[in-house]
Amino acid sequence: MSVLILVVDDEPDVTDLFRQQFRRELRAGRFEMAFAHSAPEALTCINASNGPNLILLFSDINMPGMTGLELLPLVRAARPDLTVIMITAYGDAETRDRVLAAGATGLITKPIDFTQLKAEIEHRLSAIAGTE
Repeated sequence: MSVLILVVDDEPDVTDLFRQQFRRELRAGRFEMAFAHSAPEALTCINASNGPNLILLFSDINMPGMTGLELLPLVRAARPDLTVIMITAYGDAETRDRVLAAGATGLITKPIDFTQLKAEIEHRLSAIAGTE
């Protein structure tokens, strides 16, 4: 089964950073990555019914227009099964509590620990393969 990970961040360099960090996995076809640079663009990707199975969404919190926290309940309504992990530069306890109360699975702080991110992705891939 082909799986998709969606990364939502208004900063264009995040796309290059994720592609660089996951280049081996992407070349090997372990999963695909899509990138949305706004919350509305992310909703379009989430609501698309064709293509690989969307299993994980990483979203920045602070974005112009609709924030990641405003996006979260819309994602929950459209795809209650989707794992959502929020990303922020502000990893204080209040932000963590707000993110978890809104329905996110977790919170990762910037600068992003890609070892932690890779472990999360491996966990999700294992769950799909039934090897957990």
